[in-house]
Amino acid sequence: MKEARLSDEELIEKIRARKEELGSRLLILSHHYQRKEIVALGDFIGDSFELSRKAAQDRECRYIVFCGVHFMAQSAAILANPQQVVQIPDEEAGCRMADMADIYTVGSAYRQLEALLGSGEVIPVAYMNSEADLKAFCGENSGIVCTSSNADKALKWAFERAQKVLFFPDRHLGHNTGFGLGLSAEQMLVWSPDKPLGGNDPDALKRARLILWDGFCHVHTRFTCDHIKQRRARFPEAKIIVHPECPREVVAMADAFGSTSRIEKYVKEAPSGSTIIIGTEINLIERLALAYPDKKVLDLDRSLCPNMFKINLANLFETLEHLGEMNVVRVDEAIKAGARVALDRMLSLA
Repeated sequence: MKEARLSDEELIEKIRARKEELGSRLLILSHHYQRKEIVALGDFIGDSFELSRKAAQDRECRYIVFCGVHFMAQSAAILANPQQVVQIPDEEAGCRMADMADIYTVGSAYRQLEALLGSGEVIPVAYMNSEADLKAFCGENSGIVCTSSNADKALKWAFERAQKVLFFPDRHLGHNTGFGLGLSAEQMLVWSPDKPLGGNDPDALKRARLILWDGFCHVHTRFTCDHIKQRRARFPEAKIIVHPECPREVVAMADAFGSTSRIEKYVKEAPSGSTIIIGTEINLIERLALAYPDKKVLDLDRSLCPNMFKINLANLFETLEHLGEMNVVRVDEAIKAGARVALDRMLSLA
């Protein structure tokens, strides 16, 4: 029988048997947005920050299999010990947002800002949803990496060291975090990478505190104010919580916002009988609805991450059958060194 034709039940049985065989030599990391059957098989489940921390702390395992998207597996490879091998079940599981910023355009933006403002006047802050070379860029230029869990701490850290921050690639997370820190709309500008000075007036850049890369998440920009209005009309008793990658106007209309871990905690702590409407990836919402049957957990609208969905039981099992061989995530040593600096700065914020 070919592996691809095995039923889900058979694949789950084989994966569990392989896990038992390997014991502490294997670590499976499952992101919140994975299918429920992948989450059930993970040794650790969380958002990218939590999983990166687990990867950094585990010193016993030989093989790390990251059930998430490529930039997450890269971060695990950067933090891993030399004897550890990091693999991803599908190497095509990328991130559209991460693709919106690359080392060449970010480097050009940084040089333009330094030419205008002076050397050392801008701190680069990379969202975790970025490639390893951009994390290294931050490490080499006095910057830091952040996730949606600690973006506020990372920006505070950066503002203690410089008057201005270049935040990439997600403008919405940066926008929402900046408002949370008390910045005004005039103090935050969007940088369009295909235009000189990002399409901004030089004087406006001199006044700005937070310069936001023009990138976004397709999953979270799907949600609109109309979705909130429709849900409130149908469920007036409901509380609505959304992810900070949503546009500012959506976050402003919601009752709360936060990272995937914050959303999970919000549902867990809500009173029995509550109605909670969530604006984030559908797999997390459906899993929370199953986990808390005493509460009504609904989606703001159905939004699926196609790259997270590329990880499935078949390619996870195939990876476990070819440990150390297929879809190994490798990062150049020079890039790893710079990225490690920025990631260590992030981990020190916890």
